Amino acid sequence: MKIRTPRPPRPSRAVGWTAAVAASLLCLVPAPPSAAVDDGWLPAGHGITSGISGLAVAGTVGTGDLLAVHDNKHAGQRRLSRIQVAGNEAQVWEVQWDGERLPVDLEALSDVPGRPGEFVALESSGRAYHFRWASGAARVLREFTVPDVAAGDNYEGFSLVSGGGQLVAVWAHRGQDEDPGVLRVARLDWATLAFGPRTSASVTVPHPVADVRHVSDVDVTSSGRVVATAAADPGDDGPFESAVYDLGRVTVGAGGEPVWEQHARPLRLATIAGHKVEGVVCVPESPSSALGSDDENLGAAVRRDDLCRATGSP
Repeated sequence: MKIRTPRPPRPSRAVGWTAAVAASLLCLVPAPPSAAVDDGWLPAGHGITSGISGLAVAGTVGTGDLLAVHDNKHAGQRRLSRIQVAGNEAQVWEVQWDGERLPVDLEALSDVPGRPGEFVALESSGRAYHFRWASGAARVLREFTVPDVAAGDNYEGFSLVSGGGQLVAVWAHRGQDEDPGVLRVARLDWATLAFGPRTSASVTVPHPVADVRHVSDVDVTSSGRVVATAAADPGDDGPFESAVYDLGRVTVGAGGEPVWEQHARPLRLATIAGHKVEGVVCVPESPSSALGSDDENLGAAVRRDDLCRATGSP
């Protein structure tokens, strides 16, 4: 596959994109025609360090402009990328990480509602990084840890949503096979980063059926719908498969605390062969969504779709 370096995109007012991004250009990975025709997935990186472990919308320009985190653990490996999807090509730029601590194993990413250009990235350990993305770099503003971290927890989902004048956090331990995933919901005071009382829910999906991580990412729509992915990971060479689910809904009660309404069984929105999906994002006030995969030795891929408005089935 031919790799070429693209011109930098035009500046985005929402995030202050400038010509300085040219210094951090990574690569353009053009999709072969067969990829776009077969299933809509577009290559977004080669090799195990390019895998996408979380997605967020970059600014307000839609699912074609994304930020992605990577679960890399060593110095010299990228932590954050910008991805632009247009037609049958995905352009990928490495974003410089500017913080006192280099993250280890980033697994989730969320925008901060009402604060354009600000995001939270979450490690599998539960440590979170609040950063501002501008001028081609992610500058860390604060660090915090989600509450109730227990031995053996492995977090792969984190999403922030606003409702009723409150900010609500939803985060998830992935689970593994007989160990169910655990979804937690709490109000978050953004000024102090203090979490309110937590609600916890067990999540077990019917598919995939082996080597399954019950929650590999989670996103909450502006209406409170909780969309999650599950994935099978049998090893660095696959074969991979995934599914997308509607788990329930988060609303804000009269007292200002979030109310979690879980479906009796996860409602399956899609089944995906050949990819280990670890990133899902629903565009605010839109039916559009995007998926990202961490296919280990096989690299990364992205796909745009409308799953956030799909009707699921048990």
